[in-house]
Amino acid sequence: MRVTAKVDYALRAMAQLAADSSGGPVAATRLAEQQAIPLKFLHGVLADLKRARLVRSTRGPVGGYELGRPPGEITIADVFRAVDGPLVTVRDGEFSELEYAGPAKTLLEVWMAARASLRWVFERVTLADLVAGELPPAATELADQYKADQRYRT
Repeated sequence: MRVTAKVDYALRAMAQLAADSSGGPVAATRLAEQQAIPLKFLHGVLADLKRARLVRSTRGPVGGYELGRPPGEITIADVFRAVDGPLVTVRDGEFSELEYAGPAKTLLEVWMAARASLRWVFERVTLADLVAGELPPAATELADQYKADQRYRT
């Protein structure tokens, strides 16, 4: 799985909006400055998030963007899917379209397990968790296991 710049920027912008949620709409230029996101790129990301109803926009001199739902109701998976589609795809197709033969037959189950494991984490972590700096215990435990595993230190 690869996290694209679009997903990374979307999550950073959404976290910033969640942190700034009490002050009304936030201008795209301010979001871009606060999170070091190219403004032109951010506009495209915000359009995707608006189509998914994760943000709403207000026009005018005091306009900008704000979350479409409370931060505790928006997950990492919601944002990911809004800007990049399914969490795991194989050759940009549906799993139902895949068929493997012989020793590769169970590869489809590997792809399903990968999608399920990502969903397990991404659907449990909300914007509120990010802003609070406190992930759900299960996510923290997985991150700690990763940090402790010497194979991944480079």
